[in-house]
Amino acid sequence: MQQSVVPELAHTHTSPIQWVATATAIAGVVALSSVLQPDSATAAAPGPETKSAAAAIAPDPAGVDFPIECGPTKVLVQKKASGDLDGDGRPETVAVVRCDAGSGTPPNGVYVLTQAAGAKKPRVVATLVDPKDRLSVTDFALRDETVTATLLGYSSTDVPSCCPDVKDRAKWQWKNGAFLRSTPSEAQSV
Repeated sequence: MQQSVVPELAHTHTSPIQWVATATAIAGVVALSSVLQPDSATAAAPGPETKSAAAAIAPDPAGVDFPIECGPTKVLVQKKASGDLDGDGRPETVAVVRCDAGSGTPPNGVYVLTQAAGAKKPRVVATLVDPKDRLSVTDFALRDETVTATLLGYSSTDVPSCCPDVKDRAKWQWKNGAFLRSTPSEAQSV
């Protein structure tokens, strides 16, 4: 039989006192960790630039009087997204709305909403897409202070409203006190 190069361990069996000591140490760590909790996490860094909780609430488009004529039907908010579009620290909401028609493809309107501190309801401050332009909005998004959408429209008044034949991409950004529309650059493959 070959002798082991590793020296014999001081012990190979645990005694009950070692189990009690281990259990006591673990219980102490658990008890201490429940007392010493870190501060609760916040999304904003602490300091003078942190806004009040009321300022962070985005305007809700429910009950807003949108500048769209729907006759006897109601206005339907199809999509909405919120973010700080103008960099003032208060979020705006962008809403894609249309008339709640039972059939057909009613045109969309895209509106920017804001709500002043203390105001009872939000108000429309900008129209990005006017329903009079007969456009339908798809692929709507708000990221990094930029609103993007795909707009489906018509090459002439002779094209039936069921079948848009023009597709356009649009992007809006707040610059120099107004929302400027441009065409987003498409990703190039190499």
